[in-house]
Amino acid sequence: MTEASDPDLPELFLRTAKRIRRAQLTELAPLGLTPGQGRALRILGHADEPLRMSAIAERLGIVPRSATTVVDALESAGLIARTTDPTNRRATLVTLTDSGRAALTRMAEARRKAAQDLFATLSPARRDLLREILAELDSTPPAHP
Repeated sequence: MTEASDPDLPELFLRTAKRIRRAQLTELAPLGLTPGQGRALRILGHADEPLRMSAIAERLGIVPRSATTVVDALESAGLIARTTDPTNRRATLVTLTDSGRAALTRMAEARRKAAQDLFATLSPARRDLLREILAELDSTPPAHP
């Protein structure tokens, strides 16, 4: 690749990621989740233990009041449950319900399907090369922390 085409890389990458995201959102429309709610479910799904509201807000990169709004909606949908933290009765812990885990599985399937549909145009060898390149980029520490 020449230096002249390097400025195209970020734009092409972002457009490809947006295509995957749009296709995923189409697949998820029946769940009625916003992208923020989906991110919150993924955060809870990857947590080893129930999370406090403050941890959810921090991981989402939002203020605690906004996290409360997200959690309220997920609780109303039956996807999460809140309990009092036994170590600090003023804190609230959030966990996925069985319905929340099922929604998380559907979200992962939608993401996989969206990516699979997009990458189906590439040969298996080119998909392997792309996977290798992306894995290399993912393992490289950021230049500016």
